[in-house]
Amino acid sequence: MSHKQGSPLPLLPLLAFLALFLGVGSYLSLTGVDYAFYQLPAPVAVLPALILAVLISKDSLNSTMEQFLRGCGHSNIMAMCLIYLLAGAFGAVAKATGGVDATVQLGLSLVPSALLLPGLFVIAAFIATAMGTSMGTIAALAPVALGLAQQGDLPLGLTAGALLSGAIFGDNLSIISDTTIAATRTQGCDMKDKFRANFRLALPAALLTLLWLGLAGTSQAPVEAKDYQLLPIMPYLVILVLAVLGLNVFVVLLLGIVLAGLVGLSGDYGWSQYAKDIYGGFTGMQEIFMLSLLMGGLAYLMEKQGGLAWLAAKLDRSGSRQSGELAIAGLVFSTNFCTANNTVSIIVNGQLAKDLAQKSQISPVRSASLLDIFACVNQGLIPWGAQALLLGSSFGLSPVEVVSHSGYVLLLAAITLSTVLVPVSRRVLVRH
Repeated sequence: MSHKQGSPLPLLPLLAFLALFLGVGSYLSLTGVDYAFYQLPAPVAVLPALILAVLISKDSLNSTMEQFLRGCGHSNIMAMCLIYLLAGAFGAVAKATGGVDATVQLGLSLVPSALLLPGLFVIAAFIATAMGTSMGTIAALAPVALGLAQQGDLPLGLTAGALLSGAIFGDNLSIISDTTIAATRTQGCDMKDKFRANFRLALPAALLTLLWLGLAGTSQAPVEAKDYQLLPIMPYLVILVLAVLGLNVFVVLLLGIVLAGLVGLSGDYGWSQYAKDIYGGFTGMQEIFMLSLLMGGLAYLMEKQGGLAWLAAKLDRSGSRQSGELAIAGLVFSTNFCTANNTVSIIVNGQLAKDLAQKSQISPVRSASLLDIFACVNQGLIPWGAQALLLGSSFGLSPVEVVSHSGYVLLLAAITLSTVLVPVSRRVLVRH
């Protein structure tokens, strides 16, 4: 079979990875293990897939390993890994110097009592956009949100859903989010362009969510904010503005690390702790760093052996833009359903999505936007996702009840799909 036609055989390693990840997660879930789908680290799960890829290769062992290493060392993969490290360092230093706490208290001080649920959504959205992590946002806000819900006699499920929705909104837009880094680097587009493309879709979904939350629950209990300083919030604002303006992402993140450090060093934050926090941010990205390297090598092997070409042809027989966009959205959505990890899902499908986009004449910005949106949408809908599990544990609710109130992700999915299926929506909401 020619390389042009491709072959399904090179896809076996990817299927083995997904089967192992899903199988272990399902088994541990049935045995009652907490966070079952997060017990098997993804870089470990990919090792048997790599061994299988080597075994089925028709090239010599040395040639196959050379191809694997070439994939690991691709410029996009290396850039992605370096951005992960810098983003992790900035997040760790900004949090250690009081950025998260100050942002929470600022948000609480601005929230009217009658608009507590919409206020929680906005606070979570801003913190997640600044921090680049929905999990970090939920961990920081869950105790505060629970206390406010009990104090204001608000439905716990609705409060958890508002927090989850805001966290997903920010994670999807943040320029230092794992998902944004993976989507933009695998598709080859600028973060500022992807931010703008996503924002056009996320804004109407967010406005509808705010309206829904405002009508769904009101509270008359006063919202009390502790004392805070504006200075620790400034590094978040600076890197967000500079990134949207188009400054090189490496420069943006390095500047963020310096500014966050200066904020701390102006107080009792020492140089030694500063260095440790930067390194702690690096090590916090260890898992996704290793997975990106290994999946980069595996994807290159599947591409050279014709597996991605075969799958792209099967998924997008017509070659139309609409079918290509549906294929990209469906792939990352279904993969996230299996892995319960939106960043892993984007990395796994990155090269295939790029091939589909090129074949269907979809811009890199659009394919990156679709990857990030539908990975995050699925993450906000699955009860076995880390976000739903953490909120369920914090609020004493079933994770199913938590995701049943994540209205924002459903609105985001509906609006994005309308731009795929309805030409008028595309002209209004999509410029790429």
